[in-house]
Amino acid sequence: MGTDTAPAPAADGAAGRRREQHGWYFYDWACSVYSTSVLTVFLGPYLTSVAESAADADGFVHPLGIPVRAGSFFAYAVSLSVVLAVLVMPLVGAAADRTGRKKPFLAAAAYTGAAATTAMFLLDGDRYLLGGALLVVANAAQSVAMMLCNSYLPQIAPPEERDAVSSRGWAFGYAAGSLVLVVNLVLYTGHDTFGVSESTAVRICLAAAGLWWGAFALVPLRRLRDRRAPAREAAPPGFRQLAATVRDMRRHPLTLAFLLAYLVYNDGIQTVISQASVYGSKELGLGQSTLIGAVLLVQVLAVAGALALGRLARRYGAKRTILGSLAAWTVILAAGYFLPAGAPVWFFALAAGIGLVLGGSQALSRSLFSHLVPPGKEAEYFSAYEVSDRGMSWLGPLLFGLTYQLTGSYRDAIVSLVGFFVVGFALLARVPVRRAIAGAGNPVPERI
Repeated sequence: MGTDTAPAPAADGAAGRRREQHGWYFYDWACSVYSTSVLTVFLGPYLTSVAESAADADGFVHPLGIPVRAGSFFAYAVSLSVVLAVLVMPLVGAAADRTGRKKPFLAAAAYTGAAATTAMFLLDGDRYLLGGALLVVANAAQSVAMMLCNSYLPQIAPPEERDAVSSRGWAFGYAAGSLVLVVNLVLYTGHDTFGVSESTAVRICLAAAGLWWGAFALVPLRRLRDRRAPAREAAPPGFRQLAATVRDMRRHPLTLAFLLAYLVYNDGIQTVISQASVYGSKELGLGQSTLIGAVLLVQVLAVAGALALGRLARRYGAKRTILGSLAAWTVILAAGYFLPAGAPVWFFALAAGIGLVLGGSQALSRSLFSHLVPPGKEAEYFSAYEVSDRGMSWLGPLLFGLTYQLTGSYRDAIVSLVGFFVVGFALLARVPVRRAIAGAGNPVPERI
């Protein structure tokens, strides 16, 4: 992602900067439909049901001869996709750094993910292995593409704009997710009217997310600009570059401390996103229409929540606002353990709480990190940030899957995630962000 010597955002001209910002927002608009419709709503329950149809009398499937409880297969596939993403991201980041051309890599990752998602239309019968493979490819591709897209933030927004720009990007994504979920809800609930079966309606929704992703990815690919790579010593390949970046970060231990905190609490957030529909379907006995409605509520409130938390950050500082959101996450998950089965109203209340804190906690983490990056090293540090983003995100789904496999209870599985938010809160609270920003050589905002 070699753009270390790109001009400062202010030097690019206000009109050009706004054009790039608007294009950047549209990548969230494009790919968030995958996160919402595929990963959060449809694929978890559907792939679990496909695995259950292929299971033996004891409820186990046997991919590669390994006994796996059918209810854990989706969570394990998510974990494997994250491991693959962590292996691929340093290689792609190094190649983008050497060439200074991020857009071709962004296009390749986006369209690989979109193609795999569109191919999910083929998941019928007992094709759980195909479903797992497509999930691994699509989820890993999305991670790589987001790594490249997020690294544009220091280039397209000066420090004083980053909280707002980052929050608007998340808001765009949640708005797209809401719009497509409304269409999905109409198709799914009225599938008989449209002359298709329930499973066919689900597969259409999955494939449509891939087509949406591919179509709207054209907007950022047209508007974002590659910056010329500086003439310098060739960057070491792959993990050697990542290791060199981490060694450089040792000179900025407070930046590393923030990354550790983010790595922990973001794993909890990502796991809740990917496993909530499985919990609602399998443990609470809620129908697919209820789950779609709940996720739609999350999307609508997340737009307002991301913008509202952005405003709170301007008043109270990003760190305090993130800490408040982590405390809210802890309360929400603890409450989720006690939700009664077959009671949609309480699940909707839980969804409302998630929606209000979801977008803001992630958007403000992204913008806060941008202040902790030493000038001239934006690209490589954001590469490490994305590896941190995904680097432990396999642990939450793995813990969720193992807890269910050992206890047979999705309630125990969901409450096991509370620890990620408690530990993340404690680690972030110990980071003196003003001193960290100054130590990175950046001006310290009045409120941070």
